[in-house]
Amino acid sequence: MSGHNVWTHKGTFLLAAVGSAVGLGNLWRFPYLTGENGGGAFILIYALTIFAVGIPILIAETMLGRTSRQSPIMGMRHLTKTHKTSRAWESIGWLGAASAFLILSFYSVIAGWALHYTWLMLTGSLVGADAATISAGFDALLASPGLMTLYHTLFIAFSALIVGMGIHKGIESGLRIMMPALFVILIVVLIYGVINGDVRAAASFLFTFNIADLSLEGWLQAMGQSFFTLSLGMGAIMAYGAYISSEASLTRTAIAVAFVDTAVAMVAGLAIFSLVFGAGLETGQGPGLMFVTLPLAFADMPFGALVGGVFFILVLGAAISSSISLIEPVAAFLVERFDMTRPQAVTIMVVAAWAMGLLTVVSFNIWAEGTLFHALFGRSAFEFIELLTNIFMPLGGLMIALFAGWALTQNEVMKELGTNITWFKTWRFLVRFVGPAAVSFVFLRTIPQVEGYVVPTLGALLIVGVFALSQRLRKSA
Repeated sequence: MSGHNVWTHKGTFLLAAVGSAVGLGNLWRFPYLTGENGGGAFILIYALTIFAVGIPILIAETMLGRTSRQSPIMGMRHLTKTHKTSRAWESIGWLGAASAFLILSFYSVIAGWALHYTWLMLTGSLVGADAATISAGFDALLASPGLMTLYHTLFIAFSALIVGMGIHKGIESGLRIMMPALFVILIVVLIYGVINGDVRAAASFLFTFNIADLSLEGWLQAMGQSFFTLSLGMGAIMAYGAYISSEASLTRTAIAVAFVDTAVAMVAGLAIFSLVFGAGLETGQGPGLMFVTLPLAFADMPFGALVGGVFFILVLGAAISSSISLIEPVAAFLVERFDMTRPQAVTIMVVAAWAMGLLTVVSFNIWAEGTLFHALFGRSAFEFIELLTNIFMPLGGLMIALFAGWALTQNEVMKELGTNITWFKTWRFLVRFVGPAAVSFVFLRTIPQVEGYVVPTLGALLIVGVFALSQRLRKSA
């Protein structure tokens, strides 16, 4: 890969990886899970899993990108040839690209809702509104396929514009402006929450160490969150890793990404729940918290319309920084494989994802029930696509850990890590054994809806497959 395809500044990969990791989930899912699962106890399990699983696999995925200097699909094709392993390992790249494509299709629709609420907030439409009015407004948005399609189109087009401008003028320049601005906005919203909300109740909800509230399900959610929050297994980290300079420390960068991502989630949790508790509202889960509970909190607070508008700009920025990382793996592949221009590749990727996103749009209204998806899978098209990504991502992460742990040579890894033998041995043990075991656990947890004999059968196949693959790689290492 030529020099112009390396980040101009060493810190850009950090911004890019954090931008990919910080998304809608950080702003509601992580804080909610923390509060409901023992507070500090949940955070402790999350932090341990981040260190033992998240950071080692993040290093591994970045390493595969930097070693190959190509898109995930072409990069894995190159690495399987140079390391004389089975071509089946190319599926790491394909799984990542498929995950990125599918996630972008529905992520763009959900993120588009923030456009609607940014406008409502800044125009003062929700000032003084009661719970029934705001809830009915959200239901009306979901019931309107035309309005949702408009927001979906605007959001994905803006994301495409950034990626289409190129690595430096588009992604790098955008992130260097966007990410610091998002951090400033988050602090502003936190200060507002401290002044106008109940920060003590929020801190108690999030940080009280209550091990009794941490069930086995809570442990699994902490492990799953630590994996999914770092955007592992969807090609973005590998694609961005291809542009990282050879001098940058993979270990320090991975630790920094995990720390910043977690810090953003914590600060967001304090800010959001300060407002929620200050207004005497319930801690609703999912979109209800973001698009019903929070607008209701802003509706009765001083300068609530202005700060609410600023908050939804934060939500949009976090979503865009994630969406551009979803476009990049597939766009980079199309450029390398078919010699397309970047605008052509981005257009093809985005138009296809936009069309797929229409399935999510109609899942909330026209196809809300009684469709082929419901008949075959017992869920809407949106829920089925989401389930596929919850399978593809951990499976891709599992294979990344095994390939990096068994196929890459000691000299190769030592050169990439640029560290001492102790950390190398620690990393390799974690990525060979601990990571795959934990990710397999997460993988099996993503399919609880699959009934009967299928779960144990898949579990047995997964264990046998992991053992066989690791043995094959061990012989070639």
